[in-house]
This record gives sequence, structure tokens and C-alpha cells, in this order.
Amino acid sequence: MNNLNLAIQFFFQLAVILGACRIVGLIAKRFGQPQVVAEMIAGVLLGPSLFGLLAPQWQESLFPWDPKQSSRDTSAYLFPVSQLGLALYMFIVGLEFRVDIVRKHLKSSIAVSASGMLAPFILGGALGYLLHRFGGLFPQKTSALEASLFLGASMCITAFPMLARIIHFKGLNGTLMGTVAIGAGAIDDAVAWCLLALVLASFDSDMSQALRSIGGGLGFVLLVTMLLRPILERFRGLFVDPAGKLSESGLVLALMLMSLGAWFTDSIHLHAVFGAFLVGTSIPRGEIHSGVIDRIQPLTVALLLPLFFTYSGLNTRIGLLNQFWLLGICLAILVVAVLGKWAACSLAAWLSGLSTREAMGIGVLMNARGLMELIIINKGLERGIISYELFACLVIMAIVTTLMASPLFDRFCHAKDSQRQTHNKL
Repeated sequence: MNNLNLAIQFFFQLAVILGACRIVGLIAKRFGQPQVVAEMIAGVLLGPSLFGLLAPQWQESLFPWDPKQSSRDTSAYLFPVSQLGLALYMFIVGLEFRVDIVRKHLKSSIAVSASGMLAPFILGGALGYLLHRFGGLFPQKTSALEASLFLGASMCITAFPMLARIIHFKGLNGTLMGTVAIGAGAIDDAVAWCLLALVLASFDSDMSQALRSIGGGLGFVLLVTMLLRPILERFRGLFVDPAGKLSESGLVLALMLMSLGAWFTDSIHLHAVFGAFLVGTSIPRGEIHSGVIDRIQPLTVALLLPLFFTYSGLNTRIGLLNQFWLLGICLAILVVAVLGKWAACSLAAWLSGLSTREAMGIGVLMNARGLMELIIINKGLERGIISYELFACLVIMAIVTTLMASPLFDRFCHAKDSQRQTHNKL
């Protein structure tokens, strides 16, 4: 397949992906689910789990998947484009991130984050050890310690970018509940990725890599907060035209900085999303950050981000869970995920002084795994740390916990009531 045929194939794939995401989105909207949740489901439906099951020849023809033959490997071009969409999306989340509000309620965010990491990590680590020893769901080269650390980190993760989207969808921007959840989610995901760095370093028998990842990540946070942010604020004229609006050169500069941030965190074996997110928090506020969002958000959310979900869906083979014991393991993973995250975060939020309704709402929001779970388990599958069966179990857990977020939040804590209750506290 030459380059021209690859382009033809890609454009047709893109049309199918976007159409599927919109159709599933219309159905999901009836159940109060945001579009980004629908895209998670659509990605799995386009893969071998449904499309490949109903029409395997059509699915294989539309999404050829053979890493041994670059001419017949959808991942060869779908993966880098999906990563671009993911980085841009996290850049937007960083642009919308309210550092001032999180700083104001940092104590509650840390309390919720610590509980939301410790409980699921212990439960997930114990389950990972049992699955390694008795389940046969990890490749032979994965040690028991690596299995425990990986599954513990997978349980710790929160759908940080998706959490931001759900908070926006529910009208919780700037509220106490939304602020505590977004702050705790950011801390949780950073720690979970440090744990993943340890797993990858152990897997490669190079613990110095873990030190480079963690040390480089901390150094990059300091660089962005202490140096880049004040410099960009001082020279904000570089981003605007004479009328004070975002200029074309300013947009290009913002995208260049985003790309450099994504490159750096990817090069130290953290994920590109962290660099993109951190750079997003450093872009000067006001006309500049809102202008960047207005320019890149529609294309990113509507066109590029669905490609990541499809890429993950093509790796998901739910049909592998064809035995009762595997379904039982999938259920056990889901139970451990919900108990470790929802219960622990709700309790911590309640003990830190929040009302029962606010605490339950935060627990529900923190329980959603979504996008970040897919990122971390894709990394585990890519590096050969987990099997396809375990990957399928974790994808199901990510989807179910994310689907739970919106209806359970409405059940325990109505957004409008939350806004009225928390407005005076902020």
C-alpha cells in the first residue's frame, strides 16, 4: 500500500470514526452522558469487540492491524495522530485550569487525593499480586512486583481530563466540589504516572530511568511554575496584536511551547499529556488563553480526540473474556476500583469538612477512570507488561466507572444545588 492509498484509507477511516462517535453521542446524550464518554464507547465498538465480531472482514479491511507489515498497519499513522489530539486536549485542560482556586482549597484536595491514591493502590496491588500468581493474566517476563505496582497505579488513576469535562458539563466550574475534585485528580494522576515510571524502569532493569522520569518531572513543574509562567506573563505582548487580541504568531508560539512540553515529558518517559497540560497552565490568562482555546478546541475535540479512543478500541478484544473465571476477574477489578476510589475519596472529603452531599459527589467524580486509564493501560500493553485479556478487563472497568459518574452524581448531588451551596464558600 503506497502513500496515496494510505491517505485514502485514513480519510475513509476518519469519516467512519467521526460518524460513529456522533451517533453514539446522540444516544449517550439521552442518558445524560457527555460526548467524550460516548467516544470511549464508540472506540471500543469500532474495534474487534463488536464491529470485528459482526463483520470481521469489513473491520479488517477498514482497520488493518498488522505491526509486522507497515503497509497494512493502521497503528503506524493512527497512533501519532491520536497522540497529537491527546496532547492538544490536555493543553486545553491546562488552559482552563484554575490554579488560584486549587491553591485556595489545597488542603482538601490533598486529603482527597491521598485517600484516593492509598486505598486503591493497596487494593489494586494486592489484586495484581493474586492475578500474577494465580490468574495468568501477566506475561512471564512481568514480575509479581511489577504486576502489583502496575495494577495499583491503574487503580489510582483518575480521568483527569475527562473529570474536567464532566465538571464543565455539570456546571461545577469554580465551585468547591469541582475545585477539590480537579485538584485531587491532578495530584493523583501525577503520582500514578510516577508509579508507572517505576514499573517501566524495573521492566527495563534500569532504575536510573525512574529517577530521571520522576526527577525530570518535578524539575519541569518547577521550571514551568517558577520561570516559564512569569516570563510569559511579562512578555504577553508576544501573543497579541495591536488590538490586544491573540495574534496568529501568538497562537503559533503557544502551540510551539505545548509541543516542546509534550516532547520533554515524553522524552523522560512520562507521558506527553503532562507536558502539554503544564504548559497550558502557564499561558497568560485573559484574552490570550481564551483566544487559544477558541482557536484549537473545536477541531481538537471534534476531530482529533476521537482518534485516540478508536486507537484504544482497536486494541480491545472483549471477546477474549470468554470464560466465567475471566468475567469474574473483570467484576473483581471493577469492585476493587469502585471501593478503593469512591469510598475512600468520599470519606476523606467528609472528614475534611465538606457536607455529605459534596463528599459523595467528589467520590463519584474521582471514581471515573476514563481517558487517563486508557493511556496508562495502552502503555502497559505496548510494553508487554499486561496481556490482552487483562487489557480488556481494564478497558471495561474504565468505561463502566466513567459511565457511572454522571447518573450517580445526579442521584447524590444535583449540580445546581451544589452551586448554590458552595458559591459563598469560594
